[in-house]
Parts: sequence; C-alpha cells; structure tokens
Amino acid sequence: MSTVARIPFLLATPRGAVRGDIRETGGRVEPDSGAAIVVCHGFKGFKDWGFFPAVGDDLAARTGSSVIGFNFGGSGVGSDLGRFSEPEAFATATFSGEVADLDAVLDGLAAGRLGDTSVRTPTAIGVLAHSRGAIAASVVASRRPEVRALVLWGGLSRPERYAELFPADAGDDHVVEIRNQRTGEVLPLGRSVVDDLEKHGTELDPLAALRSGGPPLLVVHGANDEAVSPADGRAYAAAAPEAEFVEIPGAGHTFDVRHPYLGATPALIRALDHTADHFRQHLRAES
Repeated sequence: MSTVARIPFLLATPRGAVRGDIRETGGRVEPDSGAAIVVCHGFKGFKDWGFFPAVGDDLAARTGSSVIGFNFGGSGVGSDLGRFSEPEAFATATFSGEVADLDAVLDGLAAGRLGDTSVRTPTAIGVLAHSRGAIAASVVASRRPEVRALVLWGGLSRPERYAELFPADAGDDHVVEIRNQRTGEVLPLGRSVVDDLEKHGTELDPLAALRSGGPPLLVVHGANDEAVSPADGRAYAAAAPEAEFVEIPGAGHTFDVRHPYLGATPALIRALDHTADHFRQHLRAES
C-alpha cells in the first residue's frame, strides 16, 4: 500500500475554526483521478474518532484521491483535537452551521487553499458522511455539481429528531444533557438546533434535497444499527435518483468499531470495499 501523508489545516469561518487534515498518497495510485473525497463526522463524532483516520488513509491509498477530514465548528472538539473542550460550541451547533462548514471546505478546495494550506484543485469531489453528517452532506451534494459521488454510512434522515429531544414547553434556556458513553462526560445541547430547524427546516430536509437531484448515492447501513434505524438508510436510497443500498448483517452504527481504534472489523472492511468501489467508479477522470 502506498505511503499516505497527512497535512493539517485550519480554516477560519464566520462561525469559528474548522480544523482538518488532508491525506494524500506519496506516489501514483491507479486510478489517479486527481479527485478529492471529503469526510463528514456525525453527532458526538470528530475527525480523529475511531475509524476516521484509518478510513482516510485507506481511501487515499485505494483511490489516489486526496481525502479531507474535518471537525464541524459545532463538534465541541477544540485545538487539542482529542477532547470536547468547547462545550459551548457543541451546545449551539446547528444543521445550518454544518452545511455552511461543508460549503466552506468545498469552496476552499475550488480555490486551491484551505486556510493557509495549499491544496490541489480537484477534478471531481466525493463526499462520505456518517450518521448526522449525512444531513449536511445530502443538502450540499444535491446543489453542487462538482460533487460527483455521495456515500452515507448509518445516515440519519430526520433532522427533527433533535427537536424531539426538547419538551414542547421548553424555554429558551432549556438544556438537554448528552452523555459521552466513552468518557462519561456530559455535554450540553441548547435550543439553537430547534430554532434553526424552525427557521430553515425546509432547506435542511435531506430527502427533499436528494429528490431534487444530486450525484450517484451509495448508502451503507448496519442491520443492527442501535442509533439510527436502517429505515433511514432505505429512505435515503428511495429519495435519490440513482442509488444503491447495502445493509451489512449484524453490524452496528459504527460497524462494530470503538474509540480508541483497535483495527478494522469485518463490517468496516465491507463498508470500505463498497465505498472505495463507488468512488473509483464515479470520480475517475474522464478521458
């Protein structure tokens, strides 16, 4: 397997800092498409959680594409990159903010620069999103023609699920406590996410976005997903004009991977095989 280099970047946006990494192979890999794959994490996730670094290395080596992983500004993970050291950012995270962050990354790729870091301008872009990240990925991919392939892993299709966490009579200062199962820490979730959905709900409907158009879609979902029902994955596949749905028997929400990462599981390997094939097919440079 080719050597993969990791190049960090810091992208300043009106909503705060977006920290990420660019992964590139040290040598030519066939097919060397000149493409880029952007990876979006989900709720309580971050770019260095569990399988994400290994997934970036694997896709870069297999496809020859640059792979860009980043933390949404509302992830709650700060400059130390390994802890939820910015609970106030987590508390005020919104879907609109995640859409804007992904747009900023794609704009930077088009301009050949992510913050102070130069990048090659891609010939085409693929987007891989896990869990909640599927919502921003679907909304953005549906309206940006440079996104030529979309892959959703365990994708949540109902953004209103977050509004349902709040009682109907909850005041503006109501906070929902979200427990990080790995560390035991409690993270606050405020009403910003509800207010955002009330104001922009139509624009943030991922299924409606995909019905309006978008790139070829691959949906990969664990049959035993304990966090997001496989029905969400089937809803995505039904909404997109061109879609494939793959259900992995026995697999959970993170394809049986935990944090810290201890190596690939059979479920993750299967998800990666399908994902790499999808990107190779749809991101290949046209002759």
